[in-house]
Amino acid sequence: MPKLKTHSGAKKRFNLTKTGKVKRAHAYKRHLLNGHGKTTKLKRGLRAGAYADKTNEPAIKRMIPYKYEIYSLI
Repeated sequence: MPKLKTHSGAKKRFNLTKTGKVKRAHAYKRHLLNGHGKTTKLKRGLRAGAYADKTNEPAIKRMIPYKYEIYSLI
């Protein structure tokens, strides 16, 4: 069976937890962070990690097969 290609964008954006959940970062934290309507409270909330929705997990795991493979063998 041939090797699978990892999706370059997905490998930079997602990580897996030991329980198999997909971790992601929040959007809207790249620019316009001072003034412009983003409060300190909002920016502090965007700092925290989040989990991808369970409906998207299978698609994301297919895009990062070698990150996923480690936990599926355990």
